[in-house]
Amino acid sequence: MRQALSGFVSKSAFPLKTIMILAMAMTFVVADVASSLAAKSAAIVVDAKTGKVLYSANADGRRYPASLTKMMTLYLTFEAMAKGKISRNSPVVFSAHASAEAPTKLGVKPGGSVAVETAILSIVTKSANDSATALGEMLGGNETNFARMMTAKARQLGMNGTVFRNANGLPDPGQFTTARDMATLGIALREHFPQYYGYFAQRSFLYGRQRINGHNRLLGRIKGVDGIKTGYTRASGFNLVSSVNDGNRRLVAVVMGGTSGGSRDNQMAGLINTYLPRASTRGGGDLVAKADSNPISELAKVLLPKHDAPTPDEKPVAVAEADTAVADDATVAQGDSEDEDTAEAEAPKLVVPAKKVKTVIVSAPKVATAQVVAAYAEPTPAVDPVSTASVPSGWAIQVASSPKQSEAQAFLDKTTKQAPKVLANASGFTVAFDKDGATYYRARFGGFGSKDAAWKACTALKKKKIECYAVQQ
Repeated sequence: MRQALSGFVSKSAFPLKTIMILAMAMTFVVADVASSLAAKSAAIVVDAKTGKVLYSANADGRRYPASLTKMMTLYLTFEAMAKGKISRNSPVVFSAHASAEAPTKLGVKPGGSVAVETAILSIVTKSANDSATALGEMLGGNETNFARMMTAKARQLGMNGTVFRNANGLPDPGQFTTARDMATLGIALREHFPQYYGYFAQRSFLYGRQRINGHNRLLGRIKGVDGIKTGYTRASGFNLVSSVNDGNRRLVAVVMGGTSGGSRDNQMAGLINTYLPRASTRGGGDLVAKADSNPISELAKVLLPKHDAPTPDEKPVAVAEADTAVADDATVAQGDSEDEDTAEAEAPKLVVPAKKVKTVIVSAPKVATAQVVAAYAEPTPAVDPVSTASVPSGWAIQVASSPKQSEAQAFLDKTTKQAPKVLANASGFTVAFDKDGATYYRARFGGFGSKDAAWKACTALKKKKIECYAVQQ
């Protein structure tokens, strides 16, 4: 072996000195990679009474949310419950798509169902991906529409650095957030839905005869911690949003990009112990404005031209009230039982057979949901999302219309790729309208501050042989 190695070195075109230099260079490359991975960490600590930021590190840097995404899924679920559209006992029917989600999950078969409360508890404790998707489909008609609703609601809450692509946080390169936005969402959940916030304190729950334990190790470990959510994917690292309510002081803290569950928890514990004594004992008014209206229709009112018919408000979700039971010998599809929903790390999504779970199939009518018009299409990570609060009126440009919404959306995507610089600060959306008894969809870009800006964009698009005209909102 030694002779073989010495022969290779001596006959190689690279002398030994060069090889040693290359080896040293590789060491620096590995160090740089490790450094870049460490650089994705972010954290923030906010006084939940005054809104004062007590600590911040990369708080506005874009990060993958992983299962922190489910916080918004639960926000919209709580909102629907508060408005009487659904109840704790309403059945959540699992589609084939929801049932095929990767673990961690409940493992409900296609066509099976659980109560809304069971779905909530499975998300809070076990971070069940299938339950999150099923809730999203129930509330939004399909997961794509629900993701648009999530992003629209984020804008209404002031989360301008967040885009959602799915209900559960499984890997998607177009889904991102910031530590600051997650703190905002954590505060909003407590302020807007105190009647449901107690779910986040659940450390376990019974599913059939099986006790499902949660991932949040700080519950019961740190005095005053009462939620909220953990998350992990290979790309995101270990994430955690924690809420602390200790006497007259309240904090919401976020840690993202941890290298392990333990190190993330220790960092969070350190932040809480350091900054809780510095939190104010006064204050207590709402910090996050509550947006009661349907996010999609509100965005439509802001972004659509005035002469267009308004998008109807989202209709209540019609569901049958039913007691949905789970058989006693139910088994839950597991991911990594030690810490996180680590099965999320296996991107892209895998279509896996749902594990056998005996459930009572509820013979309920199909859930009737309003078809949500895509009045706001989320930007890609290269495009800054437009805050609806900053464009109460303005101009949009229209580039196409089609009898199919999917075709209109595809044209928006194609146009964005053809003219990325022209549309760098614009947001694509589709607008439904009726003509001669048929429904059509306009493909438009909004976010132009003036008539001249809109027509200037059209002129640039026409040079690329893309038809365009400007309309006032």
